[in-house]
Amino acid sequence: MSEAAPYVGRFAPSPTGPLHFGSLLAATASYLQALSSGGQWLIRIEDIDPPREQPGAVTLIMDALDAYGFEWHGPVTFQSQRRQQHLDAIETLQQQGFAYRCGCSRRDLAEAPQGALGTIYPGTCRDGTVATRYAIRLRTNDEAVCFSDGLQGPQAQHLESESGDFIIHRRDGLIAYHLAVVVDDAADQITEVVRGIDLLDSTPRQIYLQRLLGLSTPDYLHIPVAANRAGQKLSKQTGAPAIDTAMPAPTLVAAFRALELPVSSDLDGARLPELWNWAVRHWQPARLHGRKRIIRLPDTLAEDQNGLS
Repeated sequence: MSEAAPYVGRFAPSPTGPLHFGSLLAATASYLQALSSGGQWLIRIEDIDPPREQPGAVTLIMDALDAYGFEWHGPVTFQSQRRQQHLDAIETLQQQGFAYRCGCSRRDLAEAPQGALGTIYPGTCRDGTVATRYAIRLRTNDEAVCFSDGLQGPQAQHLESESGDFIIHRRDGLIAYHLAVVVDDAADQITEVVRGIDLLDSTPRQIYLQRLLGLSTPDYLHIPVAANRAGQKLSKQTGAPAIDTAMPAPTLVAAFRALELPVSSDLDGARLPELWNWAVRHWQPARLHGRKRIIRLPDTLAEDQNGLS
């Protein structure tokens, strides 16, 4: 990435439900990073998995962002609008011998080795398949994919031995996340990706795709995720409630506190524009260096999470 490139960040929620406190942290961190860098902040809805989407979720997400005073540059984009670009990238990878058809089902891979990233694909279909229903996998190698994360430090992953060849086009015809996000970040000219640490292990696969497709690699900064006392990431699956849009200021201040901004009583009663101006001046992501989890939740959320704090 050229140092002269203007800063472009993004927030890319999936429309699987309303924003919860964990997603507010990701939005807030990426927004503050963009504003403090004098750059742009884009919104992209990652709607490439219809079976998981919730009707009305896009409206709920956008209404929440608006209620909390976020301001984004340009129109909101939708990942589904770039399907042809995704398919073109997949075709390019196939033509160059980097991707191949795979007819393996989950049952076929039941005995495959397991690693920290899940099932390690054993390469069953690397030399071809006669299956008429198939996914498309990316051929990997075991050369280390290395990068330095803005908060979590140096990272390295050997794709072939740690995850194996991974899917970029699913058997049901849907585009896989890794492929779509790489194409979309390039199309949006994203210079830095700020997101939760739960996606840190996915980054080497995305960097590998960027290299094969001849795309630039943005900087990465993975913030700790909001978690309950059991160590579970706040999510729809763990019952995280939607953030309050009627009185956003207290929850926004709680997000600032969770992100280690020096919150004081001086912010009591401040309006949203004042809160954001203050936060931009005091944003120092280095305070989060090396952290994996955040459990400093707002009091109302702590009550909703059965006594978490």
